[in-house]
Amino acid sequence: MLSEKLRECGVVGAGGAGFPTYVKAQSQVEFMIANGAECEPLIHKDAELMFHFPGEILAGMTAMIDATGARSGKFGIKSKNAESLHALEKSLKDRRIDFVQLGDFYPSGDEYELVYTATGRLIPPAGIPLQVGCVVNNVETLYNVQRALENRPVTEKFLSVCGAVRQPKSLWAPLGISFRELIEAAGGATVSDFGVFISGLMMGTLTFDLDDVVTKTTGGLIVLPRDHYLLTRKTRSQQEMNRIGKSACDQCSYCTEFCPRYLLGYEVVPHKVMRSLGFTLTGGDIWNQWSELCCSCGLCTLYACPEDLYPKEACDQGKHDRQEAGLKFTQTKPVRVHPMKEYRRVPLMQLRRRLQVEEYEKETPFEKISLDPQSVRLKMRQHTGASAAPAVSVGDRVKAGQVVGRVEASKLGVDVHSSIAGKVRAANSEFVEVAV
Repeated sequence: MLSEKLRECGVVGAGGAGFPTYVKAQSQVEFMIANGAECEPLIHKDAELMFHFPGEILAGMTAMIDATGARSGKFGIKSKNAESLHALEKSLKDRRIDFVQLGDFYPSGDEYELVYTATGRLIPPAGIPLQVGCVVNNVETLYNVQRALENRPVTEKFLSVCGAVRQPKSLWAPLGISFRELIEAAGGATVSDFGVFISGLMMGTLTFDLDDVVTKTTGGLIVLPRDHYLLTRKTRSQQEMNRIGKSACDQCSYCTEFCPRYLLGYEVVPHKVMRSLGFTLTGGDIWNQWSELCCSCGLCTLYACPEDLYPKEACDQGKHDRQEAGLKFTQTKPVRVHPMKEYRRVPLMQLRRRLQVEEYEKETPFEKISLDPQSVRLKMRQHTGASAAPAVSVGDRVKAGQVVGRVEASKLGVDVHSSIAGKVRAANSEFVEVAV
């Protein structure tokens, strides 16, 4: 069965969530949707993947259509990626697959957005695509599905290295390779003091640790100068963000009016959540309920707010606080698309200007280069679910593709495989390190 192969080969959602793909392959749906939208500013790795490996992606999609019994496949891709679309159309053999062309907006790759655009169906509040007869997979995930059919485990990640680097590019990186080595492969940084956004400026994380490593969900590395606007904002403490919000929020509601989930009809109301910071007489238990359906896309914080406040971070805190308190919000109103939805879309060009990164918007062409790290650190948690446990011991010799971390069959998760041949230098609950 396909699901068994996917579990054995360690296939997970490569778009960022890392949900084990074998679970999706076990479902029965009407629509199998491929997500090639890629809407994070500056990252173009999915466009490169679709252009260079269209046959493999489509073969993986066909396998998922067959496994799930879907009657139709919907392939979401932005119209601007005309070369990638042409390559896919030339390679298309399965006539059950239709291409759904998307505008260059953020966040067109959001699962709720894509399901609605492709099928006209609205996922229930706090629900999943399966509830409306859909399953969604990122295009790199589908590439890995095809490789799993050939018994080839996930040992590398396709990603972009961009921003303040001399040679922006997309490449295949061995799992566990350091960010330092990837930045060097892109010609090095153009500035001496910088930070690295992992997988995106909007929904990614910021690090200054160049010894951190690539996992199955790393979408790209964006290098920006240490004094850049985005780093200044990102490095503020939660307390500082809250203090600024408490003193400056004037309840203009722009954060809500531009919220993609609110515009789809979900009760996400960031401007009300901002009241939980303490400038009203009622407490967070009242206002934080409007944060639970937030998808953390960051549009409210990084685009909509005219005062550069932090409604997304307030929503993140609100969700956390309610979960800790055991509270659960249930939307009772029917989900109805806002009549202004199509007129409040945020074009990527406009978003890049707001983020002050337009100068870094460049192509990231795929380069078939051989990266030969002397060691890799393979994290045991690279997916949603239970962490893998080391399946090897210090001193063991391993081959590339060999299982070094296992998840019990009864638990949600997938195995982790070594990306290089070598000797195990460390093995613990956090990672397995292999050195040549």
